[in-house]
Amino acid sequence: MKTREIAEFIGAELAGDSDTEINAVAAYERASAGDIAFLEKTNVETETGASAVIVLADFSGQLRCPILKVRSPKLAFAQIASILHPRKQRNPEIHESAVIAASANLGENVFIGAFTTVGENSEVGDGCQLRAGSKVGDGVTLGKNCVLHPNVFVEDGCIIGDDVVLHSGVVIGADGFGYVRDDKGSYHKFPQIGTVVIEGNVEIGANTCVDRGALGETRIGEGTKIDNLVQIAHNVQIGKRVVIAAQTGISGSTVIEDDCVIGGQVGMGDHARVQSGAVIGSQAGVLPGKIVRPGVWWGTPVQPLDDYKRQNAHVKGLAKTKDELKDLKRKIADLEDETNRNRNTR
Repeated sequence: MKTREIAEFIGAELAGDSDTEINAVAAYERASAGDIAFLEKTNVETETGASAVIVLADFSGQLRCPILKVRSPKLAFAQIASILHPRKQRNPEIHESAVIAASANLGENVFIGAFTTVGENSEVGDGCQLRAGSKVGDGVTLGKNCVLHPNVFVEDGCIIGDDVVLHSGVVIGADGFGYVRDDKGSYHKFPQIGTVVIEGNVEIGANTCVDRGALGETRIGEGTKIDNLVQIAHNVQIGKRVVIAAQTGISGSTVIEDDCVIGGQVGMGDHARVQSGAVIGSQAGVLPGKIVRPGVWWGTPVQPLDDYKRQNAHVKGLAKTKDELKDLKRKIADLEDETNRNRNTR
């Protein structure tokens, strides 16, 4: 793309050569000729080898290359990257080693890779890519343009919307962790016969597991993005445009409403509710049944960020308080000794 085409696409104010050819995106510090980079500072500390740079609207620095001024350089950079580095597409093909049930319905322009299986009465939408070793169970529905990376498992009866990306090792629809204990202490499995519904434009990172509902459904809302190694238990309801970072564990029947941000290694007890707009910091612990209101939260048990900071400050001050208490006790003891001596001399 030429710089003028990029400026038009992202709605930028272009300063400099409008015919500069751009072939790829790159980091500001590592960019070279033909690359476009971005900068989120209003001035320049180091030069770049890029052929163009996306900058803030109030950028005041000087660069030797064309600049494109926008409100959010990082967002504009991501939008250009999606054009210059599109998702890899494979030509329509069904590999000879794939096992496709006779009752399965495959859409147009699908790619079915080596050692892939599609079960009875399943539907695979137009433009889907099922890469090597991915497995689709019976009665599964895949929307259009989905990508199942190698070794993804979508178990029986699950429903996947359009433009969903499941990275390697993702398991959708495994049994939830539900057991009932009898009088003798033995555990009996509670029925796990529900389903998983994943709405459109969801992306799920490698080795994440989304368990099926016990009797109902586990649902992930449109536009939600989930990192690697996340555990989502049965009957969890996740809203739209939620972001969940790696190693988070979400217990059964928890509800996460729209537009929430969940940091890495957060642990959530069952039947908790995270209200729309809440941000939960890394390694926080949400107790069962807890309601997390909008705002920024941190700590275990989770609490508003300001409370967490105050608590941290108090904890850090304990050593000083301990020393002061020791000193105070010593002074009191000295005063008592002096008082006793005065009494004895009378």
